[in-house]
Amino acid sequence: MSSPTQMKVLVIGGTLFIGRSLVKELLRAGHEVTVLHRKAGHPLGPGVANIAADRNDATAMRQALAGKKFAVVFDNVYDWERGTEAEQVEAAVRACGDSLTRYVFMSSVAVYGHGLDHLESDALVPDDYPQAYARHKAMTERMLFRLHSQEGVPVVTFRPPFVYGPLNPFYREAFFWDRMRVKRPIIIPGDGSRLMHFAYVKDLVRACVAAMDHPGAVGQAFNIGNRRSVTQIELVRLLARVAEKRPDLVPVPRERIEALGGNPMGDPLYFGFYFDLPPITEDVAKVERVLGIRPTGFETGLAETYRWYLRHHDRLKIDYSFEDRLLET
Repeated sequence: MSSPTQMKVLVIGGTLFIGRSLVKELLRAGHEVTVLHRKAGHPLGPGVANIAADRNDATAMRQALAGKKFAVVFDNVYDWERGTEAEQVEAAVRACGDSLTRYVFMSSVAVYGHGLDHLESDALVPDDYPQAYARHKAMTERMLFRLHSQEGVPVVTFRPPFVYGPLNPFYREAFFWDRMRVKRPIIIPGDGSRLMHFAYVKDLVRACVAAMDHPGAVGQAFNIGNRRSVTQIELVRLLARVAEKRPDLVPVPRERIEALGGNPMGDPLYFGFYFDLPPITEDVAKVERVLGIRPTGFETGLAETYRWYLRHHDRLKIDYSFEDRLLET
């Protein structure tokens, strides 16, 4: 989907996963694209302008954007080391001035906390929520919608669950394919029934581009993802099917994983990065109803991702010692 008129677009964080896919689609649609990130250059080609600034630094943002006018801003950056708080996002909005027709913020399903089948109207986690990422995203959304209601800032937010697809920098889909290709057992936490929800990066990008000029987008939050969630076992079997592998699934009680130090959010991983957390799923009917975004079938998206993986993924030297300990009887 492309917008009918060329727009000057700023992508805050356009050099990695979602941002890079978004820049590619914006260029294809004929827009004039600038990326803002901390480096003096980028690998996106000469057709994309570059602004070097730390988005967490309000002064740097004001200086970097002074005198520049953008119709649409896509804000994709979260600083995983320092966090990105609502005040820092507000500083970016203010620095963009009064030329905006859209400020599109990439939020997350994490804003709901735990639970299943969340609607966009559901309450977001409170300001004292213990998990920083969810807290920051929720507080930022509240701030943005206040700016919309009080000052007319043309805000749109998206709340994807696990985003997958080509260029994914997180060790997720590749975690399983790496093991299947060398015929390693796949550890299944508990009984493997924990639900997971996914969004294909290309669907997310199409929704972002659609929101640029859709009259029903302003002032709205959108869940975006597959029409249904899957269990952990279903996920592994789908990953195996697109790779034409026969997975060796080995259930391991979570109590054993925890006792030996297993970490769902870092080393030692046992089921992909963040892939064994309490479930959060959402209802995605609104984005299809309002923006006309029909999600790509999960198996189709995974097959496209696997083809990219085969072309681009470097074979890693993987330490399997923790998994071997889990597999000991």
